[in-house]
Amino acid sequence: MESRGSVPVRPQSYDGVWRFTVPTIEISVPRARRAVRDLLRHQELPLHEDIEEGLLLIVSELVTNAVKHAAVLSPRAAVEITVRGGWIRLSVADLHPYRPRALETDGAQTGTGGRGLLLVREITVAAGGRYDVEQTAGGGKAVWAELPLKPV
Repeated sequence: MESRGSVPVRPQSYDGVWRFTVPTIEISVPRARRAVRDLLRHQELPLHEDIEEGLLLIVSELVTNAVKHAAVLSPRAAVEITVRGGWIRLSVADLHPYRPRALETDGAQTGTGGRGLLLVREITVAAGGRYDVEQTAGGGKAVWAELPLKPV
C-alpha cells in the first residue's frame, strides 16, 4: 500500500490489471474493442465518456496495427489494461521487433493508412496523457497509452 505523508493511500475498488490475448487476425479488432468496453463497464470505472471513447479508439488502432504489421512474426497480441491512481493504461504487445512511429501529416497525403499512431498520439495528448513504444523482454514491442480517468 502506498503512503501519502502519514496517511496510507488505499487502492480504489476498481484498481487492477487485466490481460487477454487475441489472434492477429482482422476479427480481433472489434472483439478486443468490445472486450475492453465490457471490462470498463463491469469494473464500474469512474471514466469520463470522452476518455472512454478515446480509449476504445486507441485499442482499435493498436490491435489493427498488430494485425496489419506484426502477424507474420506474432500470431497473437497481448492486450493489458492497468488502472491505478486515477489513470488507465492500455498496452498492446506483439512479438515483432519493429518499433513504429507516428507519421506526420503534411496535408498532401491522401491515403487512408499509416495514421493509426498519429491518431493515438492526438487522442492521448488531448486527454492530458502520454504514450510510447517499448521493447519487450522477448524482443517484440509493446505500444501503450496512459490516460487520466477524468479529463485534465
